Amino acid sequence: MIKAKEQLLRKLLMVLDLSVVLVAFLIAFRFRQNIQDFYSLDFFPERHILGELKGSQKYIGILPFFLFAWWAALSSSGLYESFRRKKFFELVWGIAKSGFFVMVVFATAVFIFKLDFVSRSLIISSFFIAGFLLTLERWLIVIVLRFLRKQGYNYRNILVVGTGQRAENFISLVQKHREWGLRIVGLIDAEREMLGRVVRGEKVIGVLEDIPEILTRNVIDEVIFIVPRKWLPFIEKSLLDCEIRGINAHIATDFFNMNIASSTAGDIEGIPLMMFSATVGEEWQLLIKRLFDIIFSLAGIILLFPLFVALTVIIKRVCPGPAIFKQVRSGLNGRKFIMYKFRTMINGADKEKETLNGFNEMDGPVFKMRNDPRVTKFGRFLRRTSLDELPQLFNILKGEMSFVGPRPPVSEEVEKYEIWQRRRLSMKPGLTCLWQANGRNNVDFHKWMKMDLEYIDNWSLSLDLKILLKTIPAVLFSIGAR
Repeated sequence: MIKAKEQLLRKLLMVLDLSVVLVAFLIAFRFRQNIQDFYSLDFFPERHILGELKGSQKYIGILPFFLFAWWAALSSSGLYESFRRKKFFELVWGIAKSGFFVMVVFATAVFIFKLDFVSRSLIISSFFIAGFLLTLERWLIVIVLRFLRKQGYNYRNILVVGTGQRAENFISLVQKHREWGLRIVGLIDAEREMLGRVVRGEKVIGVLEDIPEILTRNVIDEVIFIVPRKWLPFIEKSLLDCEIRGINAHIATDFFNMNIASSTAGDIEGIPLMMFSATVGEEWQLLIKRLFDIIFSLAGIILLFPLFVALTVIIKRVCPGPAIFKQVRSGLNGRKFIMYKFRTMINGADKEKETLNGFNEMDGPVFKMRNDPRVTKFGRFLRRTSLDELPQLFNILKGEMSFVGPRPPVSEEVEKYEIWQRRRLSMKPGLTCLWQANGRNNVDFHKWMKMDLEYIDNWSLSLDLKILLKTIPAVLFSIGAR
């Protein structure tokens, strides 16, 4: 959990640092050329161009060594450790030491290997420019991360099972390292006498038997079991409750001999954990998926803005009322969010739903009706072409949805789910999924749920691409649309 994210962030930071160093090198090279041009007073620019190209080829040859030296120096200075726990002066000092190391190494290499084409002005200027840009980069990262934390973003809600000394140590670590982005919802104990007690500032909110109810009524992203050995026979059912709901469970294994093939081992500050993951996908894959969502949702909003305006005007003229329909939906692990759609029904249609329940054509807790009298004539066109879904590009941009994922259910429907069906909430909801790509409303509710779980169990970036390509003909030919 934490270790995988830290490794991903560390690699991203390395790439960012090397990009900054590369820019600094190019700036220093350009600065050196301008200085030479100024003092040479050469009035034949063609010669300068040819000379610059020839000189740049030599510098390109040493550029990989320059980048490697910076990477080694920054790594040895501890700048890829959790720098959010360090004072800003420590970061600046680490960058300064790294730059000085690189400058000394290159000056020595130039002298030993007689690299006469490498000028001292380039070495010195690249050192100062890279140092300044790296300091600016770290400062911006710290500012952005602190702002996001204050706004409450990127926190994961965890339920801690256990109240012993090992559990207390873990709670103290979480409280000490707010940069981990973990928020403890409460503690679980085996004895009811512990209910309501406070351990290290965290309240005991239930016993083992209460875990299913707590997982259902609260937004829980992870459950961490830090229990004594004698509890092991009693937590199997609790682990199954997490698995059924698609919630990742971890067991502190400093007493446990790991011998489960489907588990993933990790640690937090020396506390070994075993994760029984109910979802697939590594952090870098999920990051690519999120970047894809941001880029294409933003592009879609910009390119389709005239269509947004046109549809808004038509909807308001066809039927008085707001053009955008807003509804509370359940997202990742039950998070509530407002989903946007172009309004396809008469204003206030929700109030008439109860009178139409007898005409529901879908099994399960979902309401679907082929000739719903509340849908306007233009609304039927929007639904048939899926244009009513376009405002969800804003939900995707905000991170509440993705292009591909299980459709976000209405909160009232989730309360009627069977336990195994709740696992579809373990992945961020999407604009399309296997259900949309394979007939939409022609698929019954039970099969719909099975298809969503099949998507979650087999998720990959290539599967997302296949679903997107398969959705296009389903939308163009209105397959299963109502």
